[in-house]
Amino acid sequence: MLEQILHPQLHFSLETSFILVILVALEAVLSADNAIALAAIAQGLASPPQQRKALNIGLMVAYILRITLIFTATWVIHYWQVELLGALYLLWLVFRYFTSPEDDKNHHHSLEFKSLWQAIPMIAVTDLAFSLDSVTTAIAVAEDIWLIVLGGTIGVLTLRFLAGLFIRWLDEFTNLEDAGFVTVGFVGVRLLLKAVYPSFVMPEWLMITAIAAMFIWGFSKRNPDFVPQEDSPSP
Repeated sequence: MLEQILHPQLHFSLETSFILVILVALEAVLSADNAIALAAIAQGLASPPQQRKALNIGLMVAYILRITLIFTATWVIHYWQVELLGALYLLWLVFRYFTSPEDDKNHHHSLEFKSLWQAIPMIAVTDLAFSLDSVTTAIAVAEDIWLIVLGGTIGVLTLRFLAGLFIRWLDEFTNLEDAGFVTVGFVGVRLLLKAVYPSFVMPEWLMITAIAAMFIWGFSKRNPDFVPQEDSPSP
């Protein structure tokens, strides 16, 4: 790994392009539930400007943490305790969400923050916990460190775009936030199993099918009281 960092081999080929496409696709697939979690965290702030600021700053910090994780991945994967901590954090996040008070109108749970600086660290740490899964997957697919860094960079940009969309969609679709946190729980359980039973490999198709099913349910019901942002009155 150190040799690749000091002397990166920047050669492009059909195989390199194919691997990059796979990495970007993996990031996009693995980022959907992450994006919902980050959108829900940002939505715990009162105003849209605060939500955008929390996402921008939180994901800048998350990007630094991702790059650090990529450079130390070959070391990190030898310590199951790291994945255990990531799993416990994600499961705690799910527990906190589903035990939070419901609003009177839509009976929705919500993560609420009094300050911007309460939300930013949670956004960064949540992305890091998800990255434990995606980065180790990327390490298994690609050998060139620069390729993994590029895939991670594109992944963070994709995540920012998706999180911005999900902030709107969480208001528009009634079940989406609950569905998103159930999928966060899936990722937490997956990390927990990898940490406790490393010989057990959950079939990828099972995970993807379960997440897809939850997203179908999440987008199945619109909020009848939803007003598009552009039609809403100015504050």
